[in-house]
Amino acid sequence: MARLIAMFGLLFALAAPATAADSASLNRQQQFGDLIIHYNAFASGLLQPTIAKDNGLIRSKGQAVINVAVLKGDKTVTADVDGSVADLTGRKKELSFRPVSENGSVNYLAQFAVEPDSSATYVFTINVKAGDGDTHTLSFNQQIFSDQ
Repeated sequence: MARLIAMFGLLFALAAPATAADSASLNRQQQFGDLIIHYNAFASGLLQPTIAKDNGLIRSKGQAVINVAVLKGDKTVTADVDGSVADLTGRKKELSFRPVSENGSVNYLAQFAVEPDSSATYVFTINVKAGDGDTHTLSFNQQIFSDQ
């Protein structure tokens, strides 16, 4: 699991410059009071095969993953995470997030279908309800290169 957390950290770092044209924070995060929500979506082919297998993720040119982490201070906190993804034609799909925990840290992952062997922009709406009891909604566009 440490490899998974490290891999997602690396993907956060690599994706920021590659997706700077998207309408999302360059840091791939949004702050709501004392909560900071980190997010990133990427083609599942970027995952190492063992990491994908260990976490029940499908590596495919037709699949992508969104990762969400909710931080308060410098620690992740548990949250209820849901949302949706839509392509630019307006076709919308609900996202089913599941927690992945390791060493007291938790990330929320959802996998979704993308058009294989293409580059497309997707519109995400993510709802996070954490310790403060409020539901925080963030929306962003992100281009995903599914030829990975």
